[in-house]
Amino acid sequence: MEKRKFGKWSLIHASALTALSLFAAPAGSVFADAAAVTSSSVTASATVTTSPAVTTTAPATTTTTGTTTPVRNTAIPPITDADKASKLPNVLVIATGGTIAGQSVDQTSFQNYKAGSIPIAQMVSELPDKQKIADVETLQFGNSGSSAYSMADLYDLSKTVDEALKSYDGVVVTSGTDTMEEIAYFLDLTVQSDKPVVITGSMRPWTVVGSDAKANLYNAIKLSASGRTASFGTVLMLNDTINLARGVTKTNDYRVDTFETPMLGAVGYIDETTIRIYRAPERALLGPGKGKPVFDLAKIKKSDLAKTEIAYSYQDAGGEAIEGFTAAGAKGIVTAGTGAGGISSAMSKARSKAVEQGVVFVTTTRTGSGSVYGGGKGIISGDNLSPQQARILLMLCLSFSSDFETVKSWFTTYGVTEIE
Repeated sequence: MEKRKFGKWSLIHASALTALSLFAAPAGSVFADAAAVTSSSVTASATVTTSPAVTTTAPATTTTTGTTTPVRNTAIPPITDADKASKLPNVLVIATGGTIAGQSVDQTSFQNYKAGSIPIAQMVSELPDKQKIADVETLQFGNSGSSAYSMADLYDLSKTVDEALKSYDGVVVTSGTDTMEEIAYFLDLTVQSDKPVVITGSMRPWTVVGSDAKANLYNAIKLSASGRTASFGTVLMLNDTINLARGVTKTNDYRVDTFETPMLGAVGYIDETTIRIYRAPERALLGPGKGKPVFDLAKIKKSDLAKTEIAYSYQDAGGEAIEGFTAAGAKGIVTAGTGAGGISSAMSKARSKAVEQGVVFVTTTRTGSGSVYGGGKGIISGDNLSPQQARILLMLCLSFSSDFETVKSWFTTYGVTEIE
């Protein structure tokens, strides 16, 4: 029987890696969602067999002046003959760690756990009935909290996703939730493939009673395998809810329904076997190969990623943050303003001086939703983008062009969802 494909998609598979451990700490804290590697020596890659069906490869680590830096695994093994013969779609789960891979102290320790502890191969092996929806393989890119990943790491992650999608039917990325909206938007703006990319995580660790982890991972695999979000860019799948990467934000540090898209809402839901899609981004309506962002990372180096920062406004805010960011070499600064993007007089003066030095500014609001004032000299309106997502877009724009009008046009094209 012929293998089911989406368009001209073909297939590949990957093995998994063992996990790095994280400090035990409350969910949402910097320790629960951050990497903690304490080895003081260089560790070479090693193969560890966990069961006859699962082989994991421990990633190498490098040590510099007493600190250990994990090496991200980007190797994608070839597809097996058995999976080539299968009629199911092939999905690669690329794991980066976070609460979803958390090992709790006991089954009722919702906040006392080690995030990024459980290897993705083990997690996938524990999912029931996965063989009914897809042929699933895993790749342990890393096992850190989301905030522990650098922009250089995200560069590698995006290129790994694109490489996998040359052969896989879809990809799922597991992540910590603290900065998931930034990771998702980075992937949304840089992955060149039209195939489904679904990012998921959880608010409760894998091993507690009532965890959302297993359901979120299962549904993310189901969504990716279905092909329903092809040409959507990157989407989030948590709590049975599908949100576009653009505009989504974490609204609560503990609740499982934390992810929302202010003003616009979710694009769909999963109700057991039914995937419901109620709206789609413009790029999906244009069709395959059309409407994808211009930010092809194959055209730039990691070192080309522009330094961009966020300056937060508040009552009588000083201009020192903007001055400091400018002095430190920031090419762009996003202001998180009050109301419709207003900033203090001191910040405004500092911004004007920075604009004269060539720094590009984007105006956003700290309110959590709503559009902002128009731009001005050296200033671009962020529309209703959150400060953190506006920074991601600004960074990529400035990484590909230093021309203000070009950057401004890209914000209009990719940052604004308004239909004209």
